Amino acid sequence: MLKINFSTSILIAAFASFLFSIGLWFLGDDLKLEGIFVGIWVPSIISFGILLEVRK
Repeated sequence: MLKINFSTSILIAAFASFLFSIGLWFLGDDLKLEGIFVGIWVPSIISFGILLEVRK
C-alpha cells in the first residue's frame, strides 16, 4: 500500500491548486480573476505546510 507522508500531501495540495488555477485561467474569459485568486493559494498552502512541519 502506498504511504504518503505529510510533506508529500502538502505538495500534492499545492500542485492541485496550481492546476485548478491554470484551468480557471484558460476555461473562460470571465474566470481569469478567479484563476489569479486560486493561484495565490499555492504559496499559502506551502507556507502553512512549512509552519506545521516546524511546529512538530
